[in-house]
Amino acid sequence: MNLILFGPPAAGKGTQAKRLVETRKMVQLSTGDMLRAAIASGSELGKRVAGVMERGELVTDEIVIELIEQRLPEAEAAGGAIFDGFPRTLAQAQALDDMLKQRGSGIDLVIRLKVDDQALMDRIAGRFAESGRPDDNPDSFKVRLGAYNDQTAPLLPYYAGQGKLVEVDGMGSIETVAAGIDKALDA
Repeated sequence: MNLILFGPPAAGKGTQAKRLVETRKMVQLSTGDMLRAAIASGSELGKRVAGVMERGELVTDEIVIELIEQRLPEAEAAGGAIFDGFPRTLAQAQALDDMLKQRGSGIDLVIRLKVDDQALMDRIAGRFAESGRPDDNPDSFKVRLGAYNDQTAPLLPYYAGQGKLVEVDGMGSIETVAAGIDKALDA
């Protein structure tokens, strides 16, 4: 099964994806994790990505698609992928559909975690105080949230039109959200 966890930054996609990796043995393809790993590597790509992320901007489609494509064989071997933070644009969604179709696969389900923007701002401020991650800076986060609302939220009709979109209330406890996701996966 190929699953997209959809929602704005700090909605809990990473937390839920990690749980699904443990409970369902799926492979998490987190663009955020992949991009942070590229930065940590000190590679030329990592240096370019660092500047973009620190400004709160979205990394180019080409870079993100390349990172995803490199990890697909691992996901296929495990029986499915959890796409976390990807796709973020209609062009990325179409590229993912094409990439998976060429591999005889596709997206099975898109789970949207519905959350409140102000609650996310509060959540990110706490996370920044704890971890100090540069992309969790409250000012950068406002830019990321705006980019999500402008560029990523329009994907909802794309997946709804394919009959793949399920919404789960993302404002509950981790366990409550997990139960909603499990219900959608088992339907």
